[in-house]
Amino acid sequence: MRRQYSQKMRAPAPRIPPPASSNNKTGQRQVMSTALNEIIRRAQRGDRDAFARLVEDHYASMFRFACRYCANRQDGEDVTQQACIKLARSLEQFRFESAFSSWLYRLVINTARDMHKSRRPAVSAEFEDIVAADSAETAIYLQQVVAQVDRMGEGFREVLALVIGEGLTHAEAAVILQVRESTVSWRLHEIRKRLSAQGQSGVDP
Repeated sequence: MRRQYSQKMRAPAPRIPPPASSNNKTGQRQVMSTALNEIIRRAQRGDRDAFARLVEDHYASMFRFACRYCANRQDGEDVTQQACIKLARSLEQFRFESAFSSWLYRLVINTARDMHKSRRPAVSAEFEDIVAADSAETAIYLQQVVAQVDRMGEGFREVLALVIGEGLTHAEAAVILQVRESTVSWRLHEIRKRLSAQGQSGVDP
């Protein structure tokens, strides 16, 4: 007698979608950049709605960075307000030669520097709330450094806020500050040395 073997039906293998193409991501970024550039150009031509949209889209990031730079919420609010006024006056100077975000960082930094010359911001308990949402370690590190950084010379506070606070790379911070990447790395190294000398522990950027 022949043995009859029943053949089991095999379910088709599940289809695994291909990973997102880097070309697609690049295309999405280009579309976003094109849309932003159009809003900027309209605002430069005096379109109030376009300028309002520009401020609305970037106010939160400007405020967050201002608070991290000043280490004080009230000063951060004042800097952001002044930066928005400067933005209205100087937007036509933006030549699309760098990322708009880099240009905004410089605008906020220059505004904060001007204010910092006239009054020394103090560390505020509210500052912890601004940065703790991103990283508890970042909040602790910034609070440790802020008391020391002002005595380290110009440029250290900016590097601290950009690299530690904003999470930018050394290269990105260098572009914004218009210095060499090695300068950014050296300043961060000096900040860590200062913390170590004061018996404080920090987070390596």
